[in-house]
Amino acid sequence: MKTKLLIYIFAIGFILSSCNKYLDMTPTDRVSDKVVWKNKESVELYVNGFYPYISIYGQFGNGDSKVGLTEGMTETLKYGSMTPGTHVGFANIVAYADGGMAAPTAAFHLGMWDELYVRIRRVNEFLDGLDRFGSNLTDAQKLRFEAEARFFRGFLYFQLIKRSGDVIIYDKDMSKINKNTPLSTEVQGWDFVQADLNFAAENLPTTWSGDDLGRVTKGAAYAFQSRAMLYAKRWQAAKDAADKVIAMSIYSLPNVSTVAEYNKLFNSYQKGNKEAILEFNYVQSGPNHNFNRLFAPGGDVAGMGGRATPTQEMVESYEKVGGGYVDWTPWHKPEGTTQTPPYDQLELRFHATVLYNGAIWKGREIESFVGGVDGYAEFKDDPNPSGRSVTGYYLRKLVDESHTDLNSQSSTQTWVAIRMAEVYLNRAEAAYRLNDYTTANADIRRIRERVGLPYQERAGQDLFEAIRQERKIELAYEGHLYWDMRRWRLAHIEYSGPQSRVHGLKLVKEGAIITYFYVDCDKQNRSFQEKMYRIPMPETELMNNSAVEQYPEWR
Repeated sequence: MKTKLLIYIFAIGFILSSCNKYLDMTPTDRVSDKVVWKNKESVELYVNGFYPYISIYGQFGNGDSKVGLTEGMTETLKYGSMTPGTHVGFANIVAYADGGMAAPTAAFHLGMWDELYVRIRRVNEFLDGLDRFGSNLTDAQKLRFEAEARFFRGFLYFQLIKRSGDVIIYDKDMSKINKNTPLSTEVQGWDFVQADLNFAAENLPTTWSGDDLGRVTKGAAYAFQSRAMLYAKRWQAAKDAADKVIAMSIYSLPNVSTVAEYNKLFNSYQKGNKEAILEFNYVQSGPNHNFNRLFAPGGDVAGMGGRATPTQEMVESYEKVGGGYVDWTPWHKPEGTTQTPPYDQLELRFHATVLYNGAIWKGREIESFVGGVDGYAEFKDDPNPSGRSVTGYYLRKLVDESHTDLNSQSSTQTWVAIRMAEVYLNRAEAAYRLNDYTTANADIRRIRERVGLPYQERAGQDLFEAIRQERKIELAYEGHLYWDMRRWRLAHIEYSGPQSRVHGLKLVKEGAIITYFYVDCDKQNRSFQEKMYRIPMPETELMNNSAVEQYPEWR
């Protein structure tokens, strides 16, 4: 079964409230014995408290960065405001980094250090308590709970290490916790993550049944390992993990021929999605999220939505239906053209990902021209662009078209954290690094053929560029691109200087005639300094831990 989670508020509330004392440095026997470790059911509630981490570090959560969607710092998505704040101007402030970014600022926007260590501590406290107070559980139950918890610890440490490399490793032995703990090396950190995910994969069931449906599985652990080991540059481990997921024959990569079929890939398995491996489900009464209110087209509710919108660079990244690219030169005119852009020529994933002027949305046509229902705003010149696009486009992917009452209802769109397309792409990259071009080409071909695109065998740098292209398009707006560019060490090249500016189309309608003006949506150069490849430690760690000092590039 696909891994999903429907956490009830009472369960989370119970575990977080009943464990307040237990989460102190020295948990008491009384709280542990009588409340947390009483029986399997109460321990299970404790573990349930870790499952929201899947959502927190996803696109519908707020844990991946303070900027909002990290794609807002790439060429694919543009936040329309300069007002400081999450899902407002932070993404632009970080992207421009005028005069260089100070360590405290970088740590605030992208580090997430303190929050991650709080959550890691909670998992370690659970594992410590399981060893000391889990006598009411069977050996099988203890093994199952340890595997679940270690999945989440590996998940959390991945988030830390992908940001900062050398971090502090805390194991479950709470007696060894010391605030003055030195950094471990990045290699030691990845060893720790790999060991946790291996343990989880080896001891979690392939599927769950009954009331346990939705818990993390063997497939989820191997799939996440295929991602983590790419960051660790452990190519064989990444490929092996992906191989194991694919060999299970539980998950599939279905062929799709319509936008509706493609969008099913971002719904729960309960709605027919056979590709989801790890997901988090929401309910209207909570937990829920506000993704639609942030990113729906402005015409859905006046003044709402459109916080960040796809760029012209992203639109031009899509191929035509039969392969090959459109020549967009006629639309690169600041003086404008009345020639209609060839959106109808673009492949399926474009139409499932981007809304453009004239696209059908909720039974109406998108009007992204100046004064249209969905509207247009000039970046920087318009101080309040809320509900209007600065690029002429809107995001369609991950936005729930069936969600019509944005004013009174929150979003319940499922967050699919890992799906088979990523596993194939992870394997393709790992195979490429291992010079296994046969596997890499086969995996890229599989991704493209399922949406009707042709593919020709490639090798060397050309093959890597094909992998980059498919990760950019297939995984668009799922939270990968910015981190991919960092681990590939390409961000300082492509996200700096005049070539880093993003663009859009400003549409002016006069009668039946629309003129398309090519517009600069940055109005200044972006700057990604090489020191940003390592996110600095926050001041809180430096002040409280005498065994560490700031990373060399940030001193």
